[in-house]
Amino acid sequence: MLRQIWGVFLILGLTNNASAGYPTVPPKESDYYQIQSYDIPKGEVLEAGALEMMPDGRLVFGTRRGEIWMIHNPLGKDPTKDAKFTRYAQGLHEILGLGYRAGWLYVTHRPEVTRIKDSKGNGTADIFETVADPWEISGDYHEYAFGSKFDKDGNMYVTLCLTGSFTSNVKFRGWCLRISHDGKVTPWCSGGRSPGGIHFNAAGDLFFTDNQGPWNGACSLKWLEQGKFMGHPAGNKWYSLAKELGPRPQDPNTKSRWATEMKRIPELSPPAVWFPYPKMGQSASGIAFDSTGEFGPFKDQLFVGDQTHSTVMRVFLEKINGRYQGACFPFREGFSSGSLALLMAPDGTLLVGGTSRGWGSRGRKPFALERLVWTGKVPFEIHEMHLEPDGFNLTFLHPVDAKTAADPKSYKLITYTYIYQADYGSPEIDTTNPRIDRAVVAPDGKSVRLHVSKLVEGHIHELHLEGVRSREGLPLLHKQAYYTVNYLR
Repeated sequence: MLRQIWGVFLILGLTNNASAGYPTVPPKESDYYQIQSYDIPKGEVLEAGALEMMPDGRLVFGTRRGEIWMIHNPLGKDPTKDAKFTRYAQGLHEILGLGYRAGWLYVTHRPEVTRIKDSKGNGTADIFETVADPWEISGDYHEYAFGSKFDKDGNMYVTLCLTGSFTSNVKFRGWCLRISHDGKVTPWCSGGRSPGGIHFNAAGDLFFTDNQGPWNGACSLKWLEQGKFMGHPAGNKWYSLAKELGPRPQDPNTKSRWATEMKRIPELSPPAVWFPYPKMGQSASGIAFDSTGEFGPFKDQLFVGDQTHSTVMRVFLEKINGRYQGACFPFREGFSSGSLALLMAPDGTLLVGGTSRGWGSRGRKPFALERLVWTGKVPFEIHEMHLEPDGFNLTFLHPVDAKTAADPKSYKLITYTYIYQADYGSPEIDTTNPRIDRAVVAPDGKSVRLHVSKLVEGHIHELHLEGVRSREGLPLLHKQAYYTVNYLR
Protein backbone atom coordinates (compact mmCIF):
# COMPACT_ATOMS: atom_id res chain seq x y z
CA MET A 1 0.00 0.00 0.00
CA LEU A 2 2.82 2.45 0.87
CA ARG A 3 4.48 1.83 -2.48
CA GLN A 4 1.16 2.48 -4.25
CA ILE A 5 0.69 5.76 -2.40
CA TRP A 6 4.25 6.79 -3.22
CA GLY A 7 3.55 6.04 -6.87
CA VAL A 8 0.56 8.38 -6.77
CA PHE A 9 2.81 11.13 -5.41
CA LEU A 10 5.17 10.60 -8.31
CA ILE A 11 2.36 10.79 -10.87
CA LEU A 12 1.07 14.01 -9.33
CA GLY A 13 4.50 15.54 -9.54
CA LEU A 14 4.76 16.06 -5.79
CA THR A 15 8.25 14.50 -5.77
CA ASN A 16 11.18 14.44 -8.09
CA ASN A 17 11.35 11.36 -10.31
CA ALA A 18 13.84 8.54 -10.43
CA SER A 19 15.45 9.85 -13.63
CA ALA A 20 16.60 12.87 -11.63
CA GLY A 21 18.35 10.54 -9.20
CA TYR A 22 15.78 10.86 -6.42
CA PRO A 23 14.32 7.91 -4.51
CA THR A 24 11.10 6.29 -5.66
CA VAL A 25 10.56 4.19 -2.52
CA PRO A 26 9.48 5.94 0.70
CA PRO A 27 11.88 5.73 3.64
CA LYS A 28 11.32 3.28 6.49
CA GLU A 29 12.01 3.67 10.20
CA SER A 30 14.47 0.77 9.98
CA ASP A 31 16.60 2.76 7.52
CA TYR A 32 17.57 4.99 10.44
CA TYR A 33 17.00 3.02 13.65
CA GLN A 34 17.34 -0.76 13.81
CA ILE A 35 15.87 -3.06 16.46
CA GLN A 36 18.21 -5.78 17.69
CA SER A 37 17.01 -8.53 20.05
CA TYR A 38 18.79 -10.25 22.93
CA ASP A 39 18.39 -13.98 23.46
CA ILE A 40 16.59 -14.58 26.75
CA PRO A 41 17.99 -17.69 28.49
CA LYS A 42 15.94 -20.74 27.56
CA GLY A 43 13.26 -21.61 30.10
CA GLU A 44 13.40 -18.26 31.90
CA VAL A 45 10.49 -15.79 32.09
CA LEU A 46 12.06 -12.33 32.12
CA GLU A 47 9.20 -9.83 31.96
CA ALA A 48 10.97 -6.48 31.92
CA GLY A 49 10.27 -3.96 34.67
CA ALA A 50 13.41 -1.84 34.99
CA LEU A 51 16.91 -1.37 33.53
CA GLU A 52 20.14 0.15 34.85
CA MET A 53 23.81 0.24 33.90
CA MET A 54 26.53 -0.70 36.37
CA PRO A 55 29.86 1.20 36.42
CA ASP A 56 31.65 -1.87 35.07
CA GLY A 57 29.43 -1.97 31.96
CA ARG A 58 27.00 -4.68 32.99
CA LEU A 59 23.32 -4.13 32.30
CA VAL A 60 20.95 -4.74 35.21
CA PHE A 61 17.63 -6.25 34.18
CA GLY A 62 14.85 -6.22 36.82
CA THR A 63 11.77 -8.34 36.16
CA ARG A 64 8.14 -8.14 37.12
CA ARG A 65 8.53 -11.57 38.72
CA GLY A 66 11.00 -10.22 41.26
CA GLU A 67 14.33 -11.31 39.79
CA ILE A 68 17.40 -9.29 38.91
CA TRP A 69 19.72 -10.42 36.15
CA MET A 70 23.13 -9.08 35.16
CA ILE A 71 23.90 -8.97 31.46
CA HIS A 72 27.61 -9.03 30.67
CA ASN A 73 28.80 -7.29 27.49
CA PRO A 74 25.33 -5.90 26.67
CA LEU A 75 26.65 -3.37 24.15
CA GLY A 76 28.67 -5.80 22.04
CA LYS A 77 28.34 -5.86 18.28
CA ASP A 78 25.97 -8.84 18.24
CA PRO A 79 23.61 -9.04 21.24
CA THR A 80 22.63 -12.62 20.42
CA LYS A 81 26.24 -13.81 20.70
CA ASP A 82 28.07 -11.33 22.94
CA ALA A 83 25.62 -10.78 25.83
CA LYS A 84 25.69 -13.25 28.73
CA PHE A 85 22.89 -13.47 31.33
CA THR A 86 23.42 -14.40 35.01
CA ARG A 87 20.87 -14.25 37.84
CA TYR A 88 21.91 -11.74 40.50
CA ALA A 89 18.96 -11.76 42.92
CA GLN A 90 15.46 -13.14 43.35
CA GLY A 91 12.55 -13.06 45.79
CA LEU A 92 11.60 -9.41 45.24
CA HIS A 93 8.14 -8.29 44.11
CA GLU A 94 7.29 -6.60 40.77
CA ILE A 95 10.48 -4.61 40.17
CA LEU A 96 9.70 -1.31 38.41
CA GLY A 97 12.70 0.83 39.31
CA LEU A 98 16.49 0.44 39.51
CA GLY A 99 19.16 2.95 40.43
CA TYR A 100 22.85 2.55 41.24
CA ARG A 101 24.63 4.62 43.87
CA ALA A 102 27.89 4.21 45.80
CA GLY A 103 28.18 0.45 45.49
CA TRP A 104 24.51 -0.31 46.11
CA LEU A 105 21.75 -1.21 43.70
CA TYR A 106 18.50 0.43 44.80
CA VAL A 107 15.40 -1.53 43.82
CA THR A 108 11.88 -0.08 43.75
CA HIS A 109 9.38 -2.91 44.00
CA ARG A 110 5.80 -3.22 45.14
CA PRO A 111 6.25 -3.00 48.94
CA GLU A 112 9.34 -0.81 49.37
CA VAL A 113 12.69 0.50 48.20
CA THR A 114 15.39 -2.06 48.92
CA ARG A 115 19.11 -1.72 48.40
CA ILE A 116 21.20 -4.79 47.61
CA LYS A 117 24.87 -5.62 47.26
CA ASP A 118 27.19 -8.47 46.31
CA SER A 119 29.62 -8.23 49.25
CA LYS A 120 31.53 -11.43 48.37
CA GLY A 121 32.16 -10.63 44.72
CA ASN A 122 30.74 -13.94 43.50
CA GLY A 123 28.12 -12.41 41.20
CA THR A 124 25.13 -12.88 43.51
CA ALA A 125 23.56 -10.31 45.85
CA ASP A 126 23.86 -11.33 49.50
CA ILE A 127 22.90 -8.15 51.40
CA PHE A 128 19.31 -6.84 51.24
CA GLU A 129 18.38 -3.75 53.27
CA THR A 130 15.10 -1.85 53.44
CA VAL A 131 15.70 1.82 52.58
CA ALA A 132 12.10 3.04 52.91
CA ASP A 133 8.58 1.63 52.94
CA PRO A 134 6.33 4.67 53.60
CA TRP A 135 3.44 3.51 51.44
CA GLU A 136 1.03 0.63 51.91
CA ILE A 137 -0.28 -2.16 49.69
CA SER A 138 -3.66 -3.87 49.90
CA GLY A 139 -3.07 -6.83 47.63
CA ASP A 140 -4.76 -5.20 44.66
CA TYR A 141 -2.96 -6.18 41.46
CA HIS A 142 -2.68 -2.61 40.19
CA GLU A 143 -0.76 -1.08 43.11
CA TYR A 144 2.47 -0.63 41.17
CA ALA A 145 5.43 1.41 42.38
CA PHE A 146 7.70 2.99 39.76
CA GLY A 147 11.11 4.26 40.91
CA SER A 148 13.43 6.81 39.31
CA LYS A 149 17.20 7.11 39.07
CA PHE A 150 18.98 9.41 41.54
CA ASP A 151 19.01 13.17 41.19
CA LYS A 152 22.15 15.27 41.72
CA ASP A 153 21.47 15.43 45.48
CA GLY A 154 21.17 11.67 45.96
CA ASN A 155 17.39 11.48 46.01
CA MET A 156 15.16 9.09 44.10
CA TYR A 157 11.42 9.38 43.49
CA VAL A 158 8.63 6.82 43.57
CA THR A 159 5.24 7.18 41.85
CA LEU A 160 2.49 5.00 43.25
CA CYS A 161 -0.47 3.72 41.27
CA LEU A 162 -3.94 4.01 42.74
CA THR A 163 -5.72 0.98 44.16
CA GLY A 164 -7.26 -0.72 41.15
CA SER A 165 -6.21 2.44 39.32
CA PHE A 166 -9.42 4.15 40.56
CA THR A 167 -9.23 4.71 44.34
CA SER A 168 -6.67 5.28 47.09
CA ASN A 169 -7.59 2.65 49.67
CA VAL A 170 -4.24 2.59 51.45
CA LYS A 171 -1.58 5.16 52.33
CA PHE A 172 -0.10 7.34 49.61
CA ARG A 173 -1.63 5.57 46.63
CA GLY A 174 -1.64 8.13 43.81
CA TRP A 175 1.34 10.08 45.21
CA CYS A 176 4.92 10.77 44.26
CA LEU A 177 7.37 10.48 47.17
CA ARG A 178 10.98 11.66 47.32
CA ILE A 179 13.30 9.20 49.06
CA SER A 180 16.88 10.04 49.95
CA HIS A 181 19.61 7.45 49.60
CA ASP A 182 19.56 7.01 53.40
CA GLY A 183 15.79 6.59 53.61
CA LYS A 184 14.35 10.01 54.44
CA VAL A 185 10.87 10.31 52.90
CA THR A 186 9.30 13.56 51.64
CA PRO A 187 5.80 13.64 50.10
CA TRP A 188 6.34 15.33 46.74
CA CYS A 189 2.99 15.70 44.98
CA SER A 190 -0.42 14.07 44.60
CA GLY A 191 -2.90 13.35 41.83
CA GLY A 192 -1.34 10.49 39.90
CA ARG A 193 -3.52 7.70 38.56
CA SER A 194 -1.64 4.91 36.79
CA PRO A 195 2.05 5.68 36.23
CA GLY A 196 3.97 3.86 33.51
CA GLY A 197 7.44 5.37 33.92
CA ILE A 198 9.40 8.11 35.69
CA HIS A 199 12.60 9.91 34.68
CA PHE A 200 14.39 13.24 34.49
CA ASN A 201 14.85 15.42 31.43
CA ALA A 202 18.17 16.95 30.41
CA ALA A 203 17.57 19.95 32.71
CA GLY A 204 17.09 17.64 35.71
CA ASP A 205 13.33 18.16 36.02
CA LEU A 206 11.24 15.12 36.85
CA PHE A 207 8.47 13.68 34.68
CA PHE A 208 6.18 10.66 34.73
CA THR A 209 3.76 9.09 32.31
CA ASP A 210 0.16 8.76 33.44
CA ASN A 211 -2.43 6.63 31.70
CA GLN A 212 -5.95 7.08 30.39
CA GLY A 213 -8.79 6.54 32.85
CA PRO A 214 -10.81 8.56 35.36
CA TRP A 215 -9.72 12.23 35.31
CA ASN A 216 -7.35 11.38 32.43
CA GLY A 217 -8.88 11.70 28.97
CA ALA A 218 -5.79 10.13 27.37
CA CYS A 219 -2.26 9.11 28.28
CA SER A 220 0.14 11.95 29.00
CA LEU A 221 3.52 13.15 30.22
CA LYS A 222 3.39 15.20 33.45
CA TRP A 223 5.95 17.38 35.23
CA LEU A 224 6.35 16.31 38.87
CA GLU A 225 6.84 19.55 40.79
CA GLN A 226 6.76 19.56 44.57
CA GLY A 227 3.37 20.55 45.92
CA LYS A 228 1.54 20.27 42.61
CA PHE A 229 -1.63 18.28 41.96
CA MET A 230 -1.46 15.95 38.94
CA GLY A 231 -5.21 15.76 38.39
CA HIS A 232 -6.78 12.65 40.02
CA PRO A 233 -8.29 13.63 43.40
CA ALA A 234 -8.60 10.16 45.00
CA GLY A 235 -5.20 10.28 46.71
CA ASN A 236 -5.67 13.76 48.15
CA LYS A 237 -7.06 12.21 51.34
CA TRP A 238 -3.44 11.69 52.43
CA TYR A 239 -2.64 15.41 52.63
CA SER A 240 -3.04 14.94 56.38
CA LEU A 241 0.28 13.03 56.20
CA ALA A 242 1.99 15.74 54.11
CA LYS A 243 1.82 18.79 56.34
CA GLU A 244 4.78 20.42 54.55
CA LEU A 245 2.68 20.76 51.39
CA GLY A 246 -0.05 22.82 53.03
CA PRO A 247 -3.81 22.30 52.73
CA ARG A 248 -5.47 19.81 50.44
CA PRO A 249 -6.26 21.22 46.97
CA GLN A 250 -9.86 21.76 45.96
CA ASP A 251 -11.43 18.84 44.15
CA PRO A 252 -11.98 19.38 40.42
CA ASN A 253 -15.45 19.62 38.96
CA THR A 254 -16.33 16.67 36.77
CA LYS A 255 -17.42 17.16 33.13
CA SER A 256 -15.16 20.23 32.99
CA ARG A 257 -11.98 21.09 31.09
CA TRP A 258 -8.36 21.18 32.28
CA ALA A 259 -7.98 24.80 31.18
CA THR A 260 -11.04 25.76 33.23
CA GLU A 261 -10.06 23.89 36.39
CA MET A 262 -6.46 25.20 36.27
CA LYS A 263 -7.81 28.72 36.76
CA ARG A 264 -9.81 27.57 39.79
CA ILE A 265 -7.29 25.22 41.44
CA PRO A 266 -3.82 26.84 41.74
CA GLU A 267 -2.07 23.55 42.49
CA LEU A 268 -3.46 21.75 39.43
CA SER A 269 -0.68 21.04 36.93
CA PRO A 270 -1.71 20.16 33.36
CA PRO A 271 -0.03 17.44 31.32
CA ALA A 272 3.01 18.84 29.54
CA VAL A 273 2.18 16.65 26.55
CA TRP A 274 -0.90 14.61 25.72
CA PHE A 275 -0.43 11.40 23.70
CA PRO A 276 -3.66 11.36 21.65
CA TYR A 277 -5.53 8.11 22.21
CA PRO A 278 -5.21 5.79 20.33
CA LYS A 279 -3.34 7.69 17.59
CA MET A 280 -0.08 7.78 19.54
CA GLY A 281 -0.73 4.86 21.86
CA GLN A 282 -2.79 3.46 24.69
CA SER A 283 -0.38 2.76 27.57
CA ALA A 284 2.41 5.33 27.97
CA SER A 285 5.38 3.82 29.78
CA GLY A 286 9.11 4.32 30.28
CA ILE A 287 11.05 7.53 29.65
CA ALA A 288 14.63 8.14 28.48
CA PHE A 289 16.61 10.96 26.91
CA ASP A 290 19.79 11.09 24.88
CA SER A 291 22.56 12.82 26.82
CA THR A 292 25.26 11.22 24.67
CA GLY A 293 24.65 12.81 21.28
CA GLU A 294 25.28 9.34 19.81
CA PHE A 295 21.65 8.39 19.24
CA GLY A 296 21.21 10.54 16.20
CA PRO A 297 20.10 14.16 15.88
CA PHE A 298 17.76 14.26 18.90
CA LYS A 299 20.14 15.06 21.76
CA ASP A 300 18.34 15.95 25.02
CA GLN A 301 14.88 15.18 23.64
CA LEU A 302 12.72 12.64 25.48
CA PHE A 303 11.77 9.18 24.27
CA VAL A 304 8.65 7.58 25.74
CA GLY A 305 7.45 4.01 25.35
CA ASP A 306 3.94 2.79 24.72
CA GLN A 307 3.29 -0.68 26.06
CA THR A 308 0.12 -1.48 24.11
CA HIS A 309 1.39 -0.31 20.74
CA SER A 310 4.93 -1.72 21.32
CA THR A 311 6.44 1.58 20.21
CA VAL A 312 8.77 4.37 21.27
CA MET A 313 7.59 7.96 20.79
CA ARG A 314 9.60 11.18 20.71
CA VAL A 315 8.85 14.34 22.73
CA PHE A 316 10.05 17.92 22.26
CA LEU A 317 9.51 20.22 25.28
CA GLU A 318 9.77 23.96 25.77
CA LYS A 319 8.74 26.33 28.55
CA ILE A 320 5.94 28.85 28.09
CA ASN A 321 5.18 31.11 31.06
CA GLY A 322 7.58 29.00 33.12
CA ARG A 323 5.65 25.78 32.43
CA TYR A 324 6.57 22.82 30.23
CA GLN A 325 4.55 22.00 27.15
CA GLY A 326 5.42 20.68 23.72
CA ALA A 327 4.90 18.16 20.97
CA CYS A 328 5.00 14.41 20.55
CA PHE A 329 5.90 12.56 17.36
CA PRO A 330 5.90 8.91 16.28
CA PHE A 331 9.44 7.52 16.36
CA ARG A 332 9.81 3.71 16.13
CA GLU A 333 7.32 0.85 16.04
CA GLY A 334 7.77 -2.89 15.78
CA PHE A 335 9.17 -3.98 19.16
CA SER A 336 8.64 -7.64 19.97
CA SER A 337 6.67 -7.15 23.17
CA GLY A 338 5.00 -4.28 25.03
CA SER A 339 7.59 -1.51 25.48
CA LEU A 340 7.81 -0.79 29.22
CA ALA A 341 11.33 -0.09 30.54
CA LEU A 342 13.61 2.32 28.62
CA LEU A 343 17.27 3.13 29.26
CA MET A 344 19.75 5.15 27.22
CA ALA A 345 23.13 3.41 27.39
CA PRO A 346 26.41 5.37 27.52
CA ASP A 347 27.15 4.58 23.87
CA GLY A 348 23.86 6.04 22.63
CA THR A 349 22.00 2.74 22.38
CA LEU A 350 18.37 2.82 23.54
CA LEU A 351 17.57 -0.32 25.52
CA VAL A 352 13.91 -1.40 25.59
CA GLY A 353 12.45 -4.04 27.90
CA GLY A 354 9.08 -5.51 27.01
CA THR A 355 6.21 -7.33 28.70
CA SER A 356 2.67 -8.21 27.69
CA ARG A 357 1.34 -9.75 30.93
CA GLY A 358 -1.66 -7.86 32.28
CA TRP A 359 -2.05 -5.80 29.13
CA GLY A 360 -2.18 -6.90 25.52
CA SER A 361 0.46 -5.57 23.15
CA ARG A 362 0.98 -5.46 19.41
CA GLY A 363 4.32 -7.14 19.96
CA ARG A 364 3.44 -10.82 20.05
CA LYS A 365 6.11 -12.07 22.46
CA PRO A 366 5.23 -12.29 26.17
CA PHE A 367 8.54 -10.61 27.08
CA ALA A 368 11.64 -9.30 25.36
CA LEU A 369 14.82 -7.28 25.73
CA GLU A 370 15.86 -5.28 22.69
CA ARG A 371 18.05 -2.38 21.72
CA LEU A 372 17.50 0.40 19.23
CA VAL A 373 20.62 1.42 17.31
CA TRP A 374 21.08 4.46 15.09
CA THR A 375 22.42 3.54 11.64
CA GLY A 376 24.14 6.90 11.16
CA LYS A 377 21.61 8.12 8.60
CA VAL A 378 19.59 11.24 9.40
CA PRO A 379 15.86 11.03 8.59
CA PHE A 380 13.80 13.85 7.12
CA GLU A 381 11.81 14.73 10.22
CA ILE A 382 10.46 17.67 12.19
CA HIS A 383 13.21 18.29 14.72
CA GLU A 384 11.50 20.87 16.95
CA MET A 385 8.04 22.47 17.05
CA HIS A 386 8.00 25.85 18.80
CA LEU A 387 4.88 27.77 19.71
CA GLU A 388 4.70 31.35 18.40
CA PRO A 389 2.11 34.04 19.23
CA ASP A 390 0.27 33.34 15.98
CA GLY A 391 1.34 29.84 15.02
CA PHE A 392 4.33 27.51 15.08
CA ASN A 393 7.94 27.49 13.98
CA LEU A 394 9.01 24.09 12.67
CA THR A 395 12.65 23.12 12.34
CA PHE A 396 13.66 20.20 10.11
CA LEU A 397 16.60 17.80 9.93
CA HIS A 398 17.00 18.34 6.18
CA PRO A 399 16.32 21.47 4.11
CA VAL A 400 12.78 21.49 2.78
CA ASP A 401 11.66 21.91 -0.80
CA ALA A 402 10.70 25.59 -0.89
CA LYS A 403 7.69 25.13 -3.15
CA THR A 404 5.88 22.42 -1.22
CA ALA A 405 6.85 23.75 2.22
CA ALA A 406 5.61 27.27 1.40
CA ASP A 407 2.23 26.02 0.22
CA PRO A 408 -0.41 26.22 3.02
CA LYS A 409 -2.21 23.33 1.28
CA SER A 410 0.69 21.06 2.26
CA TYR A 411 -0.53 21.25 5.87
CA LYS A 412 -3.67 20.44 7.79
CA LEU A 413 -4.31 21.53 11.39
CA ILE A 414 -7.09 20.52 13.77
CA THR A 415 -7.42 21.13 17.51
CA TYR A 416 -9.34 19.39 20.28
CA THR A 417 -9.29 18.72 23.99
CA TYR A 418 -10.64 16.14 26.45
CA ILE A 419 -13.38 16.19 29.05
CA TYR A 420 -11.82 16.48 32.50
CA GLN A 421 -14.09 14.05 34.31
CA ALA A 422 -14.48 11.27 36.84
CA ASP A 423 -15.66 8.94 34.07
CA TYR A 424 -13.14 6.75 32.27
CA GLY A 425 -11.24 8.52 29.47
CA SER A 426 -12.77 10.95 27.01
CA PRO A 427 -13.48 11.39 23.32
CA GLU A 428 -11.89 14.27 21.46
CA ILE A 429 -14.16 17.29 21.97
CA ASP A 430 -14.44 21.02 21.22
CA THR A 431 -12.83 20.48 17.82
CA THR A 432 -11.68 23.47 15.77
CA ASN A 433 -10.13 23.75 12.30
CA PRO A 434 -7.71 26.67 12.28
CA ARG A 435 -6.64 27.99 8.89
CA ILE A 436 -2.96 28.11 7.98
CA ASP A 437 -2.70 31.55 6.40
CA ARG A 438 0.97 31.51 5.43
CA ALA A 439 3.96 29.18 5.49
CA VAL A 440 7.25 31.07 5.35
CA VAL A 441 10.39 29.05 4.55
CA ALA A 442 13.69 30.26 6.03
CA PRO A 443 16.49 31.05 3.54
CA ASP A 444 18.45 27.96 4.59
CA GLY A 445 15.38 25.75 4.20
CA LYS A 446 15.78 24.29 7.69
CA SER A 447 12.72 25.92 9.25
CA VAL A 448 9.18 26.95 8.32
CA ARG A 449 7.08 29.56 10.10
CA LEU A 450 3.39 28.65 10.07
CA HIS A 451 0.97 31.56 10.59
CA VAL A 452 -2.28 30.15 11.99
CA SER A 453 -5.66 31.88 12.07
CA LYS A 454 -6.40 30.97 15.69
CA LEU A 455 -4.58 28.96 18.33
CA VAL A 456 -6.70 27.52 21.13
CA GLU A 457 -5.49 27.50 24.73
CA GLY A 458 -5.99 24.14 26.43
CA HIS A 459 -6.13 22.22 23.14
CA ILE A 460 -3.95 19.67 21.39
CA HIS A 461 -2.95 21.01 17.97
CA GLU A 462 -2.69 18.09 15.57
CA LEU A 463 -0.62 18.98 12.51
CA HIS A 464 -0.38 16.91 9.33
CA LEU A 465 2.29 17.65 6.71
CA GLU A 466 1.38 15.31 3.87
CA GLY A 467 2.52 17.65 1.12
CA VAL A 468 5.92 18.76 2.47
CA ARG A 469 9.02 17.42 0.74
CA SER A 470 12.74 17.75 1.29
CA ARG A 471 14.99 19.28 -1.37
CA GLU A 472 15.82 15.71 -2.40
CA GLY A 473 12.13 14.95 -2.90
CA LEU A 474 11.64 12.83 0.23
CA PRO A 475 8.41 12.87 2.22
CA LEU A 476 8.70 13.20 5.97
CA LEU A 477 9.37 9.91 7.71
CA HIS A 478 6.55 10.82 10.10
CA LYS A 479 4.02 13.30 8.77
CA GLN A 480 2.17 14.22 11.95
CA ALA A 481 2.86 16.11 15.17
CA TYR A 482 0.74 16.79 18.25
CA TYR A 483 1.47 19.98 20.22
CA THR A 484 -0.22 20.52 23.60
CA VAL A 485 -1.04 24.23 24.06
CA ASN A 486 -1.60 24.77 27.79
CA TYR A 487 -0.55 28.40 27.57
CA LEU A 488 -0.32 30.87 24.68
CA ARG A 489 2.67 33.16 24.21
